[in-house]
Amino acid sequence: MYDVETQVPAFIHITEAKINDVKAMDVIPYESGSFYVFDRAYNDYHRLYKIHMMDSFFVVRAKTNIKAKVLKWKRRLPKNIQSDCEIELTGFYTQKSYPETIRLVRFWDEEDEREFIYLTNAKHIPALQVAELYKNRWQVELFFKWLKQHLKIKKFWGTSENAVKIQVYSAIIAYCLVAIMQHDMKLDRSTYEVLQILGISLTDKTPLRELFSKTKFNDVKGQSGLDGPNLFSNYNF
Repeated sequence: MYDVETQVPAFIHITEAKINDVKAMDVIPYESGSFYVFDRAYNDYHRLYKIHMMDSFFVVRAKTNIKAKVLKWKRRLPKNIQSDCEIELTGFYTQKSYPETIRLVRFWDEEDEREFIYLTNAKHIPALQVAELYKNRWQVELFFKWLKQHLKIKKFWGTSENAVKIQVYSAIIAYCLVAIMQHDMKLDRSTYEVLQILGISLTDKTPLRELFSKTKFNDVKGQSGLDGPNLFSNYNF
């Protein structure tokens, strides 16, 4: 689970490959008043209703085979919002899983030229904000891509459960430490640059603020090689 505001992971849960991703929803520490954005794979009405009962809010892509009855339409829709309505699920099992009404928003994405259909229990926010909330979900995809590219987690040095968890947690911890340092020191550098500078300065006793102010990015690239620093190159798991 990725916190968009702080740009750091807020929760991590590692399972065996055979475990369905949707089961992770059962162990997320939900907070009242917070928004949780899920991809369509997490569209489980029973679990979404639990979030609703905790006074938390969710936004999730609707499944293509959704069965519902429209109870109320909103008029004077903003640009790119094709419909904004309150619905009641009519499927036998879905109605039992989510017995209350739910909001459905249809959004036309001009950039991708495709329609998105969202379900949410947040009935108090504008429809465009619902679409914007879901758009921010892409940040978690970028986060995993960043980890794989820059923290060298493409392959594992050990295959036991403990070895895999150590390597994954080490990558997450490294990312969080750098993000915290960036925030506290108000560094005008990307997370990748900060990691590169740290990677070639592990034995340097120069104070951090001085280290970042005097080091040029091109110099770092030359010393670290084409692939950037490998935080796990000196460790055996």
